[in-house]
Amino acid sequence: MKVFVPRIVVPLLGCFAAASLTIAHAQARNPQVNPGGSVILEPGQRPVTIHPTVEAMAKFRKQARGQFCRHNCGGGSNDLTYHGGVGGIGVETAPKVYLVLWGSQWNGNDPSGEAQTLENFYTGVGSSSWNNSVTQYCQGVASGTITCGSSGQHAGNQAGIYAGVWADNAAAAPSHPTQSQLASEAVNAAAHFGNTSSSSNQTVQYVIATSHGNSASGFGTQYCAWHSSTSSSYGNIAYTNLPYMTDAGASCGANFNGLGANAGITIVGGHEMAETETDQFPNGGWLDGGGSENGDKCAWISSGQGASARVTFPNGSSFPVQSLWSNAFNSNSGGCVLSY
Repeated sequence: MKVFVPRIVVPLLGCFAAASLTIAHAQARNPQVNPGGSVILEPGQRPVTIHPTVEAMAKFRKQARGQFCRHNCGGGSNDLTYHGGVGGIGVETAPKVYLVLWGSQWNGNDPSGEAQTLENFYTGVGSSSWNNSVTQYCQGVASGTITCGSSGQHAGNQAGIYAGVWADNAAAAPSHPTQSQLASEAVNAAAHFGNTSSSSNQTVQYVIATSHGNSASGFGTQYCAWHSSTSSSYGNIAYTNLPYMTDAGASCGANFNGLGANAGITIVGGHEMAETETDQFPNGGWLDGGGSENGDKCAWISSGQGASARVTFPNGSSFPVQSLWSNAFNSNSGGCVLSY
């Protein structure tokens, strides 16, 4: 049986403040609704999956505790289930990440060194034990599937996930880009990298990174990042809105769990990457009963099982990351894991 994933509709173009209020009202009625759930921001655009701020997640867990809270208060039922895919695609079987540094605002304007940090992170993440939990999830199975076993086509975790960077800096990006503008930039990136067919985008994600002082409305107060997809003549395009994370300070991970001022860059960047690997075109992949993805259920855990930590990748580099939800953990009871 396909699990219903609630969507919160906001009938105002590009208005994150309205989206936030709608989420808050939904949570007041039902604390099982994760602040990292699915939201429609713009008419005509597909749902986005919100990465909540530290404060929003802490408030949610406090409200949920003793009511619906299970396994670190991830939201919804314990297990992620398969939602049938979009055009048959639910996971990235051989994931590739393309980084886009959007806008001339990046020129000489990277005080936290975020561009290089992201490149280093994506370069090392492939085949890591941290990212390996995504491989338990698959496509080509019935909606409602909880455990893939050897069935279907599984999400991948190969070496060399990072496929390249494009500094699209000849002109300025919009000062506060809307979802449709971010989606258009993702389509531009597909053309730039030569991914101009539906098949070439079936296992690809584009990370649209905006510079210091240049982000979509609501960053740092309503969200830290989000991912979505868009249709194009090149097929469905998966993309992430990744603002300049240190601009949000502690709300988006600065010094979280004592992991350093730049910890949020890779905690949030990794969260969005792993969610896209397991729900490439939201909401056709793996989600729980409350609409949470594998990253949402484990966001901003500061102690105990699944607490955010620094992990080492196969190439010897190390980065702060959050844990990811594993249906298989603890004899299939489920839980947040830093390795698999």
